[in-house]
Amino acid sequence: MSTKTNSSLMLPKVRELSVLERSNIRKLAYKLDVSKSTVGRFVKEHKLRPHTNAIKPILTSSNKVARMRWSLSHIQPLIANDMLKYHPMHNVVHIDEKWFYMTKTSDRPHFAENGEVIFDGKVGIFPFTTMEPAKRKSKNIPRGTLEIKPIQSLNKEVMRACLIQNIIPTIKEKWPENMSKEIFIQQDNDKPHIHHNDADFLCQQPQSPDCNVLDLGYFRAIQSLQDDKVAKGVDELLRNVHSSFDELSPYTLNNVFLTLQGCLTEILKVQGCNSYKTPHMNKERLARMGTLPDVLEVEEGVVKAAVAYLQLPEHDVSTNYDISGVTEAVGF
Repeated sequence: MSTKTNSSLMLPKVRELSVLERSNIRKLAYKLDVSKSTVGRFVKEHKLRPHTNAIKPILTSSNKVARMRWSLSHIQPLIANDMLKYHPMHNVVHIDEKWFYMTKTSDRPHFAENGEVIFDGKVGIFPFTTMEPAKRKSKNIPRGTLEIKPIQSLNKEVMRACLIQNIIPTIKEKWPENMSKEIFIQQDNDKPHIHHNDADFLCQQPQSPDCNVLDLGYFRAIQSLQDDKVAKGVDELLRNVHSSFDELSPYTLNNVFLTLQGCLTEILKVQGCNSYKTPHMNKERLARMGTLPDVLEVEEGVVKAAVAYLQLPEHDVSTNYDISGVTEAVGF
């Protein structure tokens, strides 16, 4: 059967599917009972039009310089064969809020040389909810029954309390004995987050969701699993998100960290802008071949050009990101 005939049969079925059932290629292929490559071919042939909600905030000149310094701060100051490597990031915990009506935290998984998962990289999910008595009687519950409700306001005080009372104690409880005890907690400078001058915490540069593994891909992976579960209330939603978080493979999280390092390289190439496409390296194929790297490398010339750009007087932006080591390594 020709591709044209196939698409003419499939497209009416696509229109009958809900937005949820066609929210990604995997789900659409499953619902149509075809392979993912078939759906991908329809997209390339413009028989299906993908729609993405890419997060591309407007950046100021200071934002762009800060993003470059942030990217450089994750590179090891050692050159081998004209290449530098990123830090493994095993001691970096990324946090952010996600409106399943809750937030989650995560850091990079750690594998033994034989591939055994030593630490799955998943610290936990901490819902921003409260218990409130039902104001009215209904057929399901009597008046006064305690119900789970999302909090009405997520502000700096709430976020800081979650960090101190929930996230940090959980990290201490779950952190493997053989891993570095110097732990970096990364969140961006969004308004609900703690103040960027808070003496107890260090934030990444603002307006940079592409520098946080959660926004970059991990939230989407959890959402994909959670979307397949039916929830009739907030309590069921909480259970579904927790179970989706538990089900997600540590290898998925590891792949997102590698994508993050690829994005950091692209940020250096475009001088801090977000006008680049997320790089892909066919990680699944490399993993099957046993050649998937632990960390990515970046060309010395890319790093040197970025450092030279930041040496210009107009790019003297005050940040807490230490790039002295990598600056010296490339000859500045």
